[in-house]
Amino acid sequence: MKTKSKMVMGSIALLVLALICRAQIASGGGHSTSGSKPAEQVYKNIQVLKGIPADQLIPAMQFITASLGVECGFCHVENHFDQDDKKPKQTARKMMQMMMAINQNNFDGHREVTCNSCHRGARTPAAIPAINENPTTGLSAAEGEALPANLPSADQVIEKYVQALGGANAIEKVSSRYEKATMNLFGREASVEIFDKSPDKRISITHLPDGDSSTVLDGREGWLSAPHRPIREMPTGEAESARMDADLQMPLHLKEDFGDLRPARPEKIGDRETYQLAAERQGRPTGRLFFDQQSGLLIRMIRYSDSPLGLNPLRIDYSDYRPVDGVQVPFRWTVARPAGQFTIQASSVEQNVPIDDSKFLKPTTIGEASPK
Repeated sequence: MKTKSKMVMGSIALLVLALICRAQIASGGGHSTSGSKPAEQVYKNIQVLKGIPADQLIPAMQFITASLGVECGFCHVENHFDQDDKKPKQTARKMMQMMMAINQNNFDGHREVTCNSCHRGARTPAAIPAINENPTTGLSAAEGEALPANLPSADQVIEKYVQALGGANAIEKVSSRYEKATMNLFGREASVEIFDKSPDKRISITHLPDGDSSTVLDGREGWLSAPHRPIREMPTGEAESARMDADLQMPLHLKEDFGDLRPARPEKIGDRETYQLAAERQGRPTGRLFFDQQSGLLIRMIRYSDSPLGLNPLRIDYSDYRPVDGVQVPFRWTVARPAGQFTIQASSVEQNVPIDDSKFLKPTTIGEASPK
């Protein structure tokens, strides 16, 4: 029983690293030291993905695991990722080459076909169409169906959101935030502390039985740490998509963070009717925002971070908004990726409290916690 408990808590540490959530922060414009180097100069035995930035290799692997519904061990030998002993690794290389050739030869090099186009979360693509017991007719909105009339504009939805939170002046006055919370993952709970300091410093510390797992932004670079494991720098793609999590004035910067925002088809989330805003930059989707039609509050955010093979999705559901110093703050949020999800419930939130910059110093040894 003790061994099983240790394994579960170890899984918490790994998934906390794998799931980049609201508690996991972004680079303020800096890049990891390995990000400027090609992947083949940092990792061994890179054959297909040569030339990509080294910090894009892990997001590419995350995209594969999500598309096929597998773990790293499906293709790789544990602790010997450079070895070619497993046949699925050879197959994966061929599939990546095939995908790249399809896009090059048929779509002018644009990434239209990805691993997920065929696999859809399964190891083996389905060659036979499934019978739909509840067939639908007509086109989806993405295929040209007209949106409902009289939808509010993106500016109107965002303005209602800002006012629902307490107004721009109240939001601008928040200079720091300290949250005590509990994380629920795999039915197990762990305590969490989150420190935010304007404009771009953030640390989330998950207290585990064998040590702390931390995700940190010091204003220049971001990194993640777990007990007895090497520090992992935040990949550039993930950092860019998560940049807003370190921004205490994020509601005022939605257009800067997401790019072009436009109304999309309203959806029902739980028992709440929502207005949806879809976002893109340079023709590529960056996210979707869902606002409660009655309260105006943001209740779901979906972000997409780029990888060499496709877009990695992240969904955050916000709830339990409470007033703190004149600003509505979500005390509960659920973070979901294809690999799994977890929920954080805050027990207390303090704003405009002093937070020393030493809190965000980078550890110098493996397994060392950030300063207390």
